[in-house]
Amino acid sequence: MVDRAEFTSYYGRPVIKAPSWSARDIAGYFFLGGLAGAGSVLAAGAQLTGRRRTATAMKVSSLTAVSLSAAALVHDLGRPARFSHMLRVVKPTSPMNVGSWLLAAYGPAAGAAALSAVTGRAPRTGAAATGVAAALGPALAAYTAVLAADTAVPAWHGAHRELPYLFAASATAAASGMALVAAPRAENAPARWAAGIAAAGDMLAATAAERELGPLVAETWRQGHGGRLLRAARVLTLAGGAGAALLAGRGRSAAVASGLALLAGSACTRFGVFAAGIASAQDPKYVVVPQRTRLDAREVG
Repeated sequence: MVDRAEFTSYYGRPVIKAPSWSARDIAGYFFLGGLAGAGSVLAAGAQLTGRRRTATAMKVSSLTAVSLSAAALVHDLGRPARFSHMLRVVKPTSPMNVGSWLLAAYGPAAGAAALSAVTGRAPRTGAAATGVAAALGPALAAYTAVLAADTAVPAWHGAHRELPYLFAASATAAASGMALVAAPRAENAPARWAAGIAAAGDMLAATAAERELGPLVAETWRQGHGGRLLRAARVLTLAGGAGAALLAGRGRSAAVASGLALLAGSACTRFGVFAAGIASAQDPKYVVVPQRTRLDAREVG
C-alpha cells in the first residue's frame, strides 16, 4: 500500500474554462436585477396599503435598476443585437433565454408603473403595470442564481439548491434598504420588517450553501477576493438588518444608514459569489477532487 497521489492537472492548467463574463457587468446585473424585482413587490405592497410616497419611490427605483441592469448585460454581450437575438426563440430549458424574456416583459411593466406614479396619469394602467411587475419581480430577482448554477463552475453549481434562496433574500434586503433610504419614516414599517427577515434569510442561505459545497470548494467563499466580499456582505447585512429592526423607526438618519448598509451588503453578496465562482473554475482541484470524492463514496456505498 502506498499513499494516494496528490491531484495535479495537466501542466497545472484549469480543467474547465472560467466564464468570460465581466465582474462589473454581470455581477452588477445580478445585483441590479434583484433590486428591481424585489422592489416591485414592495412597491405593490406599498400601493395596496396606501403608502403612496413609498410606492412611487420604489417604482422609480425599480425602473432605474432594471434599466442599468439591462445596460450592463448588453455591455457584456458587446452588441445590443445579441440581446434581441435571444428573443427569437422560447427555450424553457435555457436560463439565459428565460431570463431574456423576463427582462423584456418586466422592463415595460416597470416603466409604465413608474411613469403613471410620477405623472399621476392613467392610474388604472399604472395599477395593472404595478401588478405585472410585482408578479414578475420574484422570478427576475432569483433567476440569475439558476443561470449561474446551471454552469459547470463548482462554487455555483455545487450550491444550486441554495443559491436561488440566497439571491432572493439578498434582493429583498436590497429592496428593503432602498425603501428605508427613499421612503419617509412614517411609511417604512413594512420595509423594516422585510429587512430583518431578509437579513436572517440571507445568513441562513449562505451558511447552507457553504455546507452543501463541502469544505474544499467552500474555501472559495471564505478565502481570496470572494471571501473578503462575502465577509463584508455578512457584516453589512447583519448590521443593516439589526439597524432596520431596532433603530430605523426612531429617526430618519438611522433608517438611511441601515438602508445603505443593506444595499451595500447585497451588492457584496452578488460580487462575492461571482468572484468565488471564477476562483473555483480557475483552480483544477475544485473541479476534480470533489468528483473523486463522490466516486469514492459511491464505491463504498
